[in-house]
Amino acid sequence: MKKSKFTDEQSAYALKQAELVTRVAEVCRKIGISDATFYNWRTKYRGLSPSAQQDTSDASS
Repeated sequence: MKKSKFTDEQSAYALKQAELVTRVAEVCRKIGISDATFYNWRTKYRGLSPSAQQDTSDASS
């Protein structure tokens, strides 16, 4: 499996910012990711706490 350029902390930050800011496109531009990447992260990590995200990535490694 291809290694991600972004850490779990970065994905958690992006998802949290999207909750606080109304526009996903603004968050994506600020972080430097595509909208598709953001929505993939949201689907993958929906409902997980940041610590649970790390557990998920550790298990897949």
